[in-house]
Amino acid sequence: MTLRDELPETVAVPPGLTAGIAVFDRGTGQFVQQQNADHQFRSASVVKLLIVLDLLWDSGPAYDVPAEDRARLEVMLRSSDDDAASYYWDHLGGAGLVERMVRRLGLTHTAGPPATHPGFWGYVSITAADTVRIYRHILDEAPAPVREYVMGLLHEPTRLGTDGFDQYFGIASVFDPDFSIKQGWSGFLGSSGYGSDKAKPVDVPLDLVSEALHTTGTVGADDRSIVAVFTLHQRGTQYDKAYTDVTALTAALTVPGGVRRTAS
Repeated sequence: MTLRDELPETVAVPPGLTAGIAVFDRGTGQFVQQQNADHQFRSASVVKLLIVLDLLWDSGPAYDVPAEDRARLEVMLRSSDDDAASYYWDHLGGAGLVERMVRRLGLTHTAGPPATHPGFWGYVSITAADTVRIYRHILDEAPAPVREYVMGLLHEPTRLGTDGFDQYFGIASVFDPDFSIKQGWSGFLGSSGYGSDKAKPVDVPLDLVSEALHTTGTVGADDRSIVAVFTLHQRGTQYDKAYTDVTALTAALTVPGGVRRTAS
């Protein structure tokens, strides 16, 4: 019997929703759940993980972060600030940083934005499986100062992003008290870039138009499990509904070490 044969049954995905799911147990070194895990989604703000890793890659051996960068990185990782991400996207060479991180981490289904949209970092293509690989690098391979700095920020997310959107869906709504998150949302009315999202053509392989909501991070003491849930919703879906659907989907997952929130 293979590991895939031993995985739990797939979870039910709400009608009209496309999902890519991966849950990795660091305690056993095995995936406990994979569903459509290699399906490519536009990354939205999840790409900010690659941005910070590329920025810090050659800053050893001390890996000191200058005060100016600390201010930008804190708001980028804790509050999903887009201006900070855009600054680093330009500073680090745009899609070049994605190419470097793909090579360094051995990512298999991650690529820069479509050629038609080279400046849009939120249109980087990524998968749930590759996102698990990114977190595994941060937790188990990155130099200790990088791991402690990045995970420290991911463990202290603000409730609202700098665009005013509530980012406590999915992992943050289901688990307590030990979790970290890097969320992503794109295409919702009022979100950053909404107008440009809706102006994009649909005749490219990557879906750039449907509302996207992603929850990624770690759950449990000592970051026991890595969770990545990527979703696309029917066009016109309201944020509140997507928030509820992604949270329900996350709650249905098998997540070793996770302590579920109790109803208040």
